[in-house]
Amino acid sequence: MTTYDVLIVGAGHGGAQAAVALRQHGFQGTVGMFGDEPEPPYERPPLSKEYMSGERPFDRMLLRPPAFWSNKGVDVVTGAPVTRVRKDEKVAETAEGRRISYGTLIWAAGGAARRLECEGHDLRGVHTVRSRADVDRLIEELPATERVVVVGGGFIGLEAAAVLTKLGKRVTVLEAQDRLLARVCGQEISRFYLRQHRARGVNVHLDTVVESIVGEGGRVIGVRLASGRTISCEMVIVGIGIVPAVAPLVAAGASEHNGVQVDQHCRTSIANVYALGDCARRPSRYAVGGSVRLESVQNAGVMAAAAVASLMGEALPNEPVPWFWSNQFDLRLQTIGLAAGHDRTIVYGDPKLPGFSVIYLREDRILALDCVNAAKQFARGKRLIGEVMTTDTTL
Repeated sequence: MTTYDVLIVGAGHGGAQAAVALRQHGFQGTVGMFGDEPEPPYERPPLSKEYMSGERPFDRMLLRPPAFWSNKGVDVVTGAPVTRVRKDEKVAETAEGRRISYGTLIWAAGGAARRLECEGHDLRGVHTVRSRADVDRLIEELPATERVVVVGGGFIGLEAAAVLTKLGKRVTVLEAQDRLLARVCGQEISRFYLRQHRARGVNVHLDTVVESIVGEGGRVIGVRLASGRTISCEMVIVGIGIVPAVAPLVAAGASEHNGVQVDQHCRTSIANVYALGDCARRPSRYAVGGSVRLESVQNAGVMAAAAVASLMGEALPNEPVPWFWSNQFDLRLQTIGLAAGHDRTIVYGDPKLPGFSVIYLREDRILALDCVNAAKQFARGKRLIGEVMTTDTTL
């Protein structure tokens, strides 16, 4: 049995940052990092943007050169998903039956792309965008693809739609809700991106439910809607969120609430087990309701820093304001803060054109900003979060 003082499950941004932080803080014990995928830790956000478009090769997405990890004394084990945690023995087990003993476990397993459950969901030509392998399979099929249906009008779906439209594909986006980006943005941003995508040739359908995926010879040929209409296509991309990868921890007794529940230190309810990143829900002073699970690179790094500080017996770093971004066509959306629970908005600039911002408020206190091609307003907004809006507040 292999033994590590700290075992990190997950080789994404959160797991990699935790390993780096341990060494930066002078941790001298053994560290092992086990990841599901066959690649060493890499950036995931470019998958739906520059990597899909061919503008960024994979070697430029690596978080660190492969030699970095061995030089830092971090054992990186790829293609080894952990499927069981025996908390009383302090042992983790991989899908292949390998047993790893740990002193402390840091769970940073992220999540798996949520898939459709309707008939035809497993046909060839139906894709998700979560891993390098996902996008490689998609890219291989592009030469024989003219028409693409994207299910889901969130960041992943719209980013993929933008890339494929630029590559000359005929793209249709199907969104079940009455507006795009409904889970992450307000009405003004939703309307703006709807206009922009339609103006650039994307066929967007709102309030549209998928009934089934239609196939022929085991391969997708269309998407049948609840209305009875069928949209013909050679490829379907499903972008409807992720399922937090927490089953082994929950089975071991960890508290779950849309992801594994952790405290401010990123500690789970299981002794000597931390969790962070996309799969963990943590208290936040910026969240209405007191806690939130965030899917972002920035949050993974923040939680990794908190977990390592706690593990090392150091003071927790201050919680920074959450931020996010999305690139679609020549549009860069930058978000600072959490808008959930806002009761009104203020728009700076013309919401029909790039270069505007939306401020989200609750009882006149600024919760968040969405900035479209407005980097200076984004930088200013970072300093405004939490302040009370007054007549002389400006961007």
